[in-house]
Amino acid sequence: MAPETSSPSSSKLASFIHRTHTPHGLKKLRPKKYRTMTDIMARARYAVVEKEDYGGIICEQCGSGDNSEELLLCDKCDNGFHMKCVRPIVVRIPIGTWICPKCSGTKKVTKFSQRKILDFFGIRRVDFKMNLSSPEDVRRRRRRPRPLVVQKKSRRLLPFVPTKDPDRRLKQMASLASALKALNMEFSNHLTYFPGMAPESANQSILENGGMQGLTKEDGETLERCIAMTKQGKFPPLMVVYDSCQGYTVEADGLIKDMTFIAEYTGDVDYLKKRESDDCDSMMTLLLAAESANSLVICADKRGNIARFISGINNHTPEGKKKQNCKCLRYNVDGESRVFLVATRDISEGERLYYDYNGYENQYPTHHFV
Repeated sequence: MAPETSSPSSSKLASFIHRTHTPHGLKKLRPKKYRTMTDIMARARYAVVEKEDYGGIICEQCGSGDNSEELLLCDKCDNGFHMKCVRPIVVRIPIGTWICPKCSGTKKVTKFSQRKILDFFGIRRVDFKMNLSSPEDVRRRRRRPRPLVVQKKSRRLLPFVPTKDPDRRLKQMASLASALKALNMEFSNHLTYFPGMAPESANQSILENGGMQGLTKEDGETLERCIAMTKQGKFPPLMVVYDSCQGYTVEADGLIKDMTFIAEYTGDVDYLKKRESDDCDSMMTLLLAAESANSLVICADKRGNIARFISGINNHTPEGKKKQNCKCLRYNVDGESRVFLVATRDISEGERLYYDYNGYENQYPTHHFV
């Protein structure tokens, strides 16, 4: 029996049906969307690609290739910059990636309303509007009778005198809040302890190599008074000012007397040995123990206060040492080590604050400081 054969007309009909009907289960394909190259580059992670030879690199600012050991390469544009030519100046070679100011862009300055300023510092409006001087404060400041005996002059801490004008105080606080926000930092007026870092129990002043000076009763009262004032929004008359060469600096917004308590250096407490390879430029020695494993530092890179922005002097020039008007003092306060910044002479309004970053250890590079 001969097999069945389809007619030419039936073949055309079958092919027509196959061409016009979608196969069962096949979804309709949507057109692909492509991102622009600008969007891809903006979202892409930085990758450092090593070149065989960087011998021809020169500084984009001064045009010189000298002092190659101080030339920094931007991990985005791959251009070179001397540490002293970058604005702000870079004091030490970064351990991780480094982006030049041009590639990092200008950071937007955050503006604060009165409510946001008080919220940022955790201050209640009721406390901020309180009178600067209460009758109790006036009585406390009265000079106590002293015996008519010649005594050696003692150097006692003085409480700071906040600005009387509340609007001016808000501007001072706003300058600090803007600086902290620009560095993605939180305000903290006390030492902080976090899991994975040094516990609070590790901060024992008795471990200090050679001992640590204790806080006298009078100085302790001054410290408590200053802490109470800050909780009411009454800070020292200071303004945080951005300098294109030095970065964030602190200037006196009123007269500050010699031996006036300025601020406590605050931040996260950690073991020194864990931070030896850290390029954080705001670490402060908290405890120098006989056993190096017990030494502690304060890291003001995530949390801190105005002490983090006070400038350091250049230890290599006579002019730099003349600028110093503050000093760093470590005290034993109730068995714990604390770090205070104190005025070493009268500081006039508009004067920039400086202290010696190498007051305890000569390890901070300051040869590029102004």
